[in-house]
Amino acid sequence: MAVQPEGTPCWADAMFGDVEGAKNFYGDVLGWTFGEASSEYGNYTQAYVDGKAVAAVVPPMPGQEVHSQWCLYFASPDAAATAARIRENGGQVLMEPMQVGEFGTMCIASEPSGAVFGVWQGGTHEGFEVTAVPGAYGWAEVFTREPEKADAFFTAVFGYSAQQVVDDAVDFRMFNLGDTTVLGRMKMGDEFPPEVPSYINLYFVVPDCDDAMAKATKLGGVLRFGPMDSPYGRFAALSDPQGANFSVIDLTRSEGELPKTKDV
Repeated sequence: MAVQPEGTPCWADAMFGDVEGAKNFYGDVLGWTFGEASSEYGNYTQAYVDGKAVAAVVPPMPGQEVHSQWCLYFASPDAAATAARIRENGGQVLMEPMQVGEFGTMCIASEPSGAVFGVWQGGTHEGFEVTAVPGAYGWAEVFTREPEKADAFFTAVFGYSAQQVVDDAVDFRMFNLGDTTVLGRMKMGDEFPPEVPSYINLYFVVPDCDDAMAKATKLGGVLRFGPMDSPYGRFAALSDPQGANFSVIDLTRSEGELPKTKDV
């Protein structure tokens, strides 16, 4: 697999206090199977779809307080240089670039409005082995109350071009690398409780949105929004039983016209 262009979403993982519970939940909802826990790397455990790596789960370090949330990583050819740009543009580096054996180099950061994300400089592990198929990563959106800060940051750090959706009812922007749209940004409205911080919401692809939603809620997940048809697919927003937010989307079931956009 070719190394991804800088700024491409390339990997996702999440920390869970109950890793076995998370494996059972996502195994049922998304059809994941799991590899052996890597004791050398904090029992980091990869998830697979048809033998291809799609994400990972990991327990907290001993004594570490854990708020379960999915972390999206963006590809970088030089994690240290990306970390410097993050600081220069008002972000925070929460974990300095750290080499993970021969697999690559990781860094954890937050953008100026508070959404946490990762940077991954691939070594032998370049990231997702498959995307946009059932069980795999499909899309992500930055949810923020301060869109101006997030917009300026992501375009400066990753060199994205941007398009704004022309719609008075919603403030939504799309970030592009060349001709490929790689990330969305949604302004959070009053429907989000004030204590909910900025975050990046990951969409995992499913063959049937309603079926995945039913499985998730039966297993203790909480439906936050939807299911809803869109020009991009039928989707629903959920929280898993440990509080991590994510969405599921059926890409085969789209409805309506694509929104009008303008370059910004």
